[in-house]
Amino acid sequence: MLDTQDYDGVLGKPVRSAAGEDMGRIIDIIVDKDGRPRAAIIDFGGFLGVGSRKIAVDWRALHFSADNKPGRAVLQLNRNQVRVSPEYKPGDPIVVLGPAGPVPAPATAAAPPASAVPAPAPAPAAPGSAAPDADQATARNPPDK
Repeated sequence: MLDTQDYDGVLGKPVRSAAGEDMGRIIDIIVDKDGRPRAAIIDFGGFLGVGSRKIAVDWRALHFSADNKPGRAVLQLNRNQVRVSPEYKPGDPIVVLGPAGPVPAPATAAAPPASAVPAPAPAPAAPGSAAPDADQATARNPPDK
C-alpha cells in the first residue's frame, strides 16, 4: 500500500527548464525491454495544442521536485536545445535528446564513484602453468590510489 504523500503521477505533469522556462507537458514514457524508463515524451511548444511538437528527452535529464511541492518536473536542458531537436514520431527510430555533458545525479540518489566499483577477479591459472608471484602482479597492475 502506498501513502498518497509517497507517490505522484508523471503523465500530464508540466515541465520547466532549470531556468524556469515552460517546456511543455509529459505525455508519454518510453521504457526499455526491462521496463526501465529511458525517455520522456514532452509535448513542446505551441498554444493549446496548435503548433506543438513531441520531443523525446533522456529520462536522466528529467528531475522531479524533492522540495515537497507536487507538480514540479525540471529538465536539465534549455528551451533552445529542445526547440532544434527532431520530433518524436511513433514507429520511427527515436532520437533522444540529452545534455552535452554528464547528467547531474539527483541529490538523493547519487551513483557511486567509478573507483568504488570493484575490479573483476583475476582468471584462475591454467593447469600446469605457474602463477605469477605478488611482486610481478603488482608491477603489471599497480594498486589504485
